Amino acid sequence: MATLKSLLFSLIELAKRWPWLIAAIGFISGVASYFLVERKESLAQVIAIVMLVSWVFLVLENWLRESFKNRFGLNIPPALMHYVTQLVHQESLFFALPFFIAVTTWNHTQAGFTGLLILCALISVIDPLYYKQLAPRRSLFVIFHALALFAVLLVALPILLQLTTGQSMAFALIISLLFSLPSLVKFVANGRWWRRPLMALMLALLAAGLWQVPTLVPPASLRLTEFNLVQQVDREERTHSIHIDRIDVESLKRDGIYAWTAIRAPRGLQEKIHHIWMHNGKQVDRITLNIEGGSEQGYRAWTQKLNFPKDPVGKWQVKVVTDSGQLIGIKRFTVETSVDEQGSLLERLKPPFFQESTEDQQDMEETDNTQELESTEEQESLYQRLAPQFIQEMTESQENVEGSDNTQELESSEALENVEEPENAEEQENAPEQQILKLED
Repeated sequence: MATLKSLLFSLIELAKRWPWLIAAIGFISGVASYFLVERKESLAQVIAIVMLVSWVFLVLENWLRESFKNRFGLNIPPALMHYVTQLVHQESLFFALPFFIAVTTWNHTQAGFTGLLILCALISVIDPLYYKQLAPRRSLFVIFHALALFAVLLVALPILLQLTTGQSMAFALIISLLFSLPSLVKFVANGRWWRRPLMALMLALLAAGLWQVPTLVPPASLRLTEFNLVQQVDREERTHSIHIDRIDVESLKRDGIYAWTAIRAPRGLQEKIHHIWMHNGKQVDRITLNIEGGSEQGYRAWTQKLNFPKDPVGKWQVKVVTDSGQLIGIKRFTVETSVDEQGSLLERLKPPFFQESTEDQQDMEETDNTQELESTEEQESLYQRLAPQFIQEMTESQENVEGSDNTQELESSEALENVEEPENAEEQENAPEQQILKLED
């Protein structure tokens, strides 16, 4: 007995000397539990049981303290119980948090719930925040306590009992309320009489709000490992074509669209899910299918939609939800008009003034072409009238020049040597004819 007592006091002194050690142990154990579950699913049930047993210990805290005192004469210090409570909070949050992070759709409102869990996990490992800011505020501490239990139950119940997401949420809400009542009595023991019913009412309202708006809570036990919108599926090989996010009306109505999903769930879990098709924010179809847990790659299932509205152009969404309404995943795509329809649509939408301006432009182009043609004809007729006169003048001037040159040469020849006329006279006479031919060319 003395050994047990000294061990307890040694633990208390250790926690006081290195308070960060408790936070480190809680963080490491929680994250390690998650990876052990991911690595070997058979350990999931054992770890889930350990988590729930730690919460049972917190609920029975007062009874256990009295039992230790009466049977062993050992009085457990309140400081030790505070450290144990913090450790349970840390283990629970860091065990459940990776599951929620993996399944959260971050462009949806459920990101707020996961963000709240992240904030609670950070507070649990920062002692100044946990002991000086959170613990003195009793109402906030009770809500923090209930939220940590609610998160770990959403993960543990499907693993232990193969409950669906809807059943798990219902049981998690009820158990969280019941397990929080002893803590409520303890933390509001010295308060006024109306604080207990007020806190109980507050917890009930929070539970009712979560139940009425299940889309705020991610389904921790269902992970969407693959989600694609395709037009071709090989049913035998269970493969599909590439993902599309844009499609024209003609292809859509001819081939339709497949919503291909692969969902990982705990072994033995059977769940009903729905593919909800929405057009411009309005639901137009809901296709239901059943999945089974146990596959490492996820249970592969697909649905094909062939019936579309008369005018399917616009923004489309395909949501994968549970039977209780919790969102598993969402994909978006856009339907556009075909090329022919776009051309006819542009012609119909073209304003009258644009058409008139186009016609005017065509008339102006025709007028310019006519003017160019007339100008060319005038130039040709002018050339035909002036060319002979120009050629004749050039010929006469050339003959006069050459004639004078020849006369001078003849006179000089007769005076000096008395020789015959040059043989190239004919060539000189033909020279003007060659020039005319060149001009004609």
